[in-house]
Amino acid sequence: MKNYNKTLFACFTGYIIQAIINNFAPLLFLTFQSSYGIPLSQITLLVTFNFGIQLVIDLLSAGLIDKIGYQHSMLAAHVFCAAGLLFMTVLPEILPDAFAGLLLSITVYAVGGGLLEVLASPIVENCPTDNKEKAMSLLHSFYCWGHVGVVLLSTLFFKIFGIGNWKVLTVIWALLPILNFILFLKAPFPEADSGKENSLPVKNLVTQRLFWILMLLMLCAGACEQAVSQWASTFAEKGLGISKTAGDLAGPMLFAILMGTARLIYGKWGDKINLNQFMRLSGFLCLFSYLIISLSPHPVFGLLGCGICGLSVGILWPGTFSMAAANIRGGGTAMFAFLALAGDLGCMSGPTFVGFVSGAFGDNLKIGIFAAVIFPLLLLAGLYAKNAVVKKLTNSKLP
Repeated sequence: MKNYNKTLFACFTGYIIQAIINNFAPLLFLTFQSSYGIPLSQITLLVTFNFGIQLVIDLLSAGLIDKIGYQHSMLAAHVFCAAGLLFMTVLPEILPDAFAGLLLSITVYAVGGGLLEVLASPIVENCPTDNKEKAMSLLHSFYCWGHVGVVLLSTLFFKIFGIGNWKVLTVIWALLPILNFILFLKAPFPEADSGKENSLPVKNLVTQRLFWILMLLMLCAGACEQAVSQWASTFAEKGLGISKTAGDLAGPMLFAILMGTARLIYGKWGDKINLNQFMRLSGFLCLFSYLIISLSPHPVFGLLGCGICGLSVGILWPGTFSMAAANIRGGGTAMFAFLALAGDLGCMSGPTFVGFVSGAFGDNLKIGIFAAVIFPLLLLAGLYAKNAVVKKLTNSKLP
């Protein structure tokens, strides 16, 4: 029996790296805007490209990872993550167009982020653990704590050394995927221990109605989370008129802390919590938070809404993964890849939708976030549809 503790630790660290990939650049949006003269409409495309590239990687990896192997794919993911972060410090300066340099850098690290998203969950799922749902929620909680660390440490760095030294901090963040690369070189991988003879063919997977409902849930989970997360710093600083330091701490960090708390709660007591009820309650709470953020006239309530949103979306992503693993047996790597694809489509469409709607109304982020209530509404509809299909399937199997 192999000891997979090192593998689990490396996967948890991989999700911290995923948090760096998705949440460090948004702290610099206004810096990019002022330093390179990039308008908000183009800044929005940085978010779109990041999650768009991750989406493409999710799609391409569905049939490739089993052939290449978990280890080689995971090592490649860390190389792309480190390279993209390092490129971000030099390409905007040496290319004729700074925006093109940022896009190219983000494209490179988004490849790594997409691979991490596809790989970490099935690796943890295949590692021998007592409670798969708790392990999955704990894994995804590390994304939140990574998000907290990115915001807190970056904010402290900017406060002490100045925002002008953001490139130094970017190089420091690039060290983490390099170190985790070394850890993964020495970690055992469960793919050799988990046979693939029971895996569903992709054509059988995509013909299941339940699979497409779960895909909708993943899309909405990503959109509900990132529609606020990606704009929290800019919203706090620009929309509420507070300083960058206060905006970063009160906006995205509060969001990440409460999102991580929700995942930690389920990771610890998940075996005693009804996942369906938890997901439904989270959907209603997410809808409520969007209305607070967009309709509240006072900055304090707007920031409180960001925190409530983080608490509400915490279980949505790992909860959908757990529902898929429990209800579609033999889905394998392909199922996780397609679910990650749907989640990244949501991560891309949520903040992009907010950005474009806000831009159409004079860069008013409150209006953009109000329009995004469509995502928690679709999530709630998907949950009711999923429960109906599962109930019907269960009844059909009864004698």
